[in-house]
Amino acid sequence: MCTLTLAWQVFEDAPVVVAANRDELFDRPSESPSARDWEAAVVAPMDRDAGGTWLGYNEHGLLVGITNRWTDGPVDADRSRGLLVRDALEYETATDACRFVERELDARTYDGFNLVMADEAAAILVEHDGARLVRNLQPGIHVVVNVGADGTYDVPEARSEAGQAQANNADAVRTALQPEPGETSSEWLDRAAELLGDHEYGVCVHRDGFGTRSSSLIRLGTGAVEYRYADGPPCETEFEQVTDRV
Repeated sequence: MCTLTLAWQVFEDAPVVVAANRDELFDRPSESPSARDWEAAVVAPMDRDAGGTWLGYNEHGLLVGITNRWTDGPVDADRSRGLLVRDALEYETATDACRFVERELDARTYDGFNLVMADEAAAILVEHDGARLVRNLQPGIHVVVNVGADGTYDVPEARSEAGQAQANNADAVRTALQPEPGETSSEWLDRAAELLGDHEYGVCVHRDGFGTRSSSLIRLGTGAVEYRYADGPPCETEFEQVTDRV
């Protein structure tokens, strides 16, 4: 996934709300979101190559999502980043999931990533590019892309033009998706869905053999759990309700 927008503690009816596009090779097989028994009960899509996921939530109200992180140098990774997401979804809280991720980074090697873990009490971003940075997020709108988040970006020299474009796009998304007076979480997601497919913002990608493969809209709150999924680029694919719940 290459663009993850989190509204944390913004809406009273749902403290965790996410709108995200996943960019990937077209020939990498995956499954649509469904209920999965991964230690905890989880609703998530699945990468069929490695068996992990890029975004999901569990029975405890914990959401975990990841983007790749662009770096200048190659990393000799020994494990899929999607499996890190899957493992983090075993935990009850964002804080416990973060502690697991830090232990895991001490023990194994992963390609660069930006990992978001959020529940009603905490939202945490782990940025990993060989070194690691752990950030506790404040209530508000956060946009995570391959080069960083929320106006703090590290653009690699090897991808300077594309990286700067990503940073600019992320800033534009964050500005456009500031909550409007009286807006509900569902109404905000409707706006986010339109923006994710609006090429003016540059987050719906179409390239030769690679592009935006899917889009997810999730809101988690007391008595309000919703997952809408577009199994294709959101500029041309309708969002459908994921009927599985945990």
